[in-house]
Amino acid sequence: MSDESAIVPSYSRRQQTGVRSARSLLLTVFGEYVRPAGVPVWTSTLLHVASGLGIEEKAARQALSRLAADGWMAAQRDGRRAQWALTEHGRTLLTEGAERIYSFGRERDAWDGRWLVLLVSVPETQRDLRHRLRNGLTWAGLGSPVPGVWISPHPSREAEAKQVVEGLGLHAAAFSFTGPFAGVGSERSMVEQAWHLGELAEAYVQFLGRFAGLRPRSVDEDCANKGCADEERADEVLFAQIRLVDEWRRFPRLDPQLPLDLLPPHWIGLRAANVFDDLHRQWRAAAQARWTQLAADA
Repeated sequence: MSDESAIVPSYSRRQQTGVRSARSLLLTVFGEYVRPAGVPVWTSTLLHVASGLGIEEKAARQALSRLAADGWMAAQRDGRRAQWALTEHGRTLLTEGAERIYSFGRERDAWDGRWLVLLVSVPETQRDLRHRLRNGLTWAGLGSPVPGVWISPHPSREAEAKQVVEGLGLHAAAFSFTGPFAGVGSERSMVEQAWHLGELAEAYVQFLGRFAGLRPRSVDEDCANKGCADEERADEVLFAQIRLVDEWRRFPRLDPQLPLDLLPPHWIGLRAANVFDDLHRQWRAAAQARWTQLAADA
């Protein structure tokens, strides 16, 4: 299996969600396994999985403590041992994220040529507010070709953008419009400035380079015929599935899901989405079985 650190997405540092971290991987574990089961998980189970993902115990414990401090989860003590359960806040956020992750990249509706344009700016002195605005609008799929201007070829996302703006107290200073691109400038140039498609394509290339053709030993044909009950091979598919989802869940923030009309021919994001869907489906049963076993044996 390829080294965890061998490939790190290089997509736009302004929008990049961050290098692989203990926090990110643990959130993926909770979203993929703890949330659907609705059952608390022992610290020992999480530390076993974290170790297999290359996370040191100290870093894993620190990440758990910070996630709890941020309201994602809470510890439940049983003597000297502890279980971790999602809070209502954490469950809501991970459920919303899962819906976006697993439906992402597969279908694109026909485009009617209309744009949503949002005008909203925050002074340089209010850096935290600017950061929160950018994060919220980027997650909603909007891009910014020039400061203070946000756009999307999906006018239906106005409601989500409005929620972001109002939540930050910026509604009185924001204005939105919808309509087709006019005769000044280049639509293609505007798209490139707003989303940097070359860098996004490179992130997809790196994803494919890491996962396309990857086949954990516990799901190969020979192993399936023999049973392959040893724990190392069982762990291998679980860790592969976690890394796959952890890597993929970054793309809904990076990729605005532009209509095909606005994308380069043979857009690589479509192939990447197919690879994710195929691998996630192939590995799901074996990975889930191993997680269930680990959680029960803790």
